[in-house]
Amino acid sequence: MPSKVPDGQRRGWIIPIGGSENKENDRRILERFVSVSGGEDADIVVIPAASRMHETGSRYEQVFRDIGAERVTVMDFDTRRDCHETGRLERLDQASGIFFTGGNQLRLTTLLGGTPVAKLIRHRNAHGVTVGGTSAGASILSEHMIAAGDEGSSLIAGTVRLAPGLGLTNRIIIDQHFRQRDRLGRLLTALAYNPFAVGVGLDEDTAVFISPEEILEVEGSGGVTIVDGSDVSHSSIDKVGDGQPVCMLGLRLHILIAGATFNLNTHLAAAPGLQQSKE
Repeated sequence: MPSKVPDGQRRGWIIPIGGSENKENDRRILERFVSVSGGEDADIVVIPAASRMHETGSRYEQVFRDIGAERVTVMDFDTRRDCHETGRLERLDQASGIFFTGGNQLRLTTLLGGTPVAKLIRHRNAHGVTVGGTSAGASILSEHMIAAGDEGSSLIAGTVRLAPGLGLTNRIIIDQHFRQRDRLGRLLTALAYNPFAVGVGLDEDTAVFISPEEILEVEGSGGVTIVDGSDVSHSSIDKVGDGQPVCMLGLRLHILIAGATFNLNTHLAAAPGLQQSKE
């Protein structure tokens, strides 16, 4: 569960990115991540534990330094024992922004889940620290995480595997590389199992910046598919076997582009340039 925000404080930004974000010519997503993490005073910890490629962390370290962050540290984890080290916890406690790279989301949750590091990151986000991630690093940010699933657009029982995520928010279920890997079906199936949540399908080079007021704003060159199950009137997920199609009535779908918003409190979407109420 997300940590409780103390009285008089604001939760930090939560920033899931759909993967393959531009790191060269148009770095608007990563530049905005640095901006909401403190700008020139940003103190960022990069966690590349989802990836087995040794250069992943150093690449993001260089990008964030080039953008203008004051301090950037790469912090990898090889074992769960690493998540108990005092020095690592102290460094995370100093950060104004925490960033998870892509890779394998199950590797991330296997290493971090239920550890002091995971608890500290939830606590720091509740106290105003920005937390973001790309690809697998986006999937883990919510409480319910898509661990694996089949491609395709159909809602089919048993075609998605869910696992506990980091738990910064329980309002959404995130999927990434969305349009590029044809993942509508697995997001719909995940929502059939968790109809209280809002599905967020992120195209590549596209992010949602979730404000402390629970408003999602899209940034990047692609689209974001919002699937809202709050008005679902019927679901057959409890009656069909694995491999069988599922009937769901009352789903609402929005396709958002840069500047468009979706309010997690009111469940209202707004096109780019239109102001949205925070209530």
